[in-house]
Amino acid sequence: MAGNTGEAKRAGTSRRTLLLALLMGLLAGVVTAVLLLADFGQTGDPREASTGRALIGGPFSLVNAEGARVTEKDFSGKPMLVFFGFTNCPDVCPSGLQIIAAALDQLGDKAKALTPIFITVDPERDTPEVTGQYVKSFHPAIVGLSGPADDVAGAIKVYRVYAKKVENPETPDHYNVDHSAFLYLMDKNGEFIRHFPHTVDADTLATELAKVL
Repeated sequence: MAGNTGEAKRAGTSRRTLLLALLMGLLAGVVTAVLLLADFGQTGDPREASTGRALIGGPFSLVNAEGARVTEKDFSGKPMLVFFGFTNCPDVCPSGLQIIAAALDQLGDKAKALTPIFITVDPERDTPEVTGQYVKSFHPAIVGLSGPADDVAGAIKVYRVYAKKVENPETPDHYNVDHSAFLYLMDKNGEFIRHFPHTVDADTLATELAKVL
């Protein structure tokens, strides 16, 4: 009897431990979902009601291709489509910029009501002039921004972009930059509306942009 009682106690303890583990796992999942929603906000139709202000976007101070200092206030009054990347990017950035360019062409005159912006994550190599020339090779309407490393880091931070320099000891001058690759749609007041993956097709992007123009 004593043995059976001990086994019953151990079984009860195991069940309680398992239940506690399941509850903790469920709680972790809920917390993760809340954090993701806070980071990326509305990801569906931009006309749908939002549950709160997304923590994406904010003040920045950078330099354009002409060498002029610009801030987010210089672009107020028009929606912005903001894309972070770098000119030596082998595939993701050119692909994303090509899609943006194709969407702008589809929008035609409506595109004039939008400011597409490319912000470098590699200010060490991408001077304002280099960045500006790079984006103009994709579409004349795209604005290229760079600046001192601290200012670029500030823009990266407010848009919650991941960017990390990856060096190769054998070729230190030919480093890469790992970075997230979302297109951020901001309203005319600089508030976050939604984001798109860099793989979004031009037709979809043009359709969604037209809704806010």
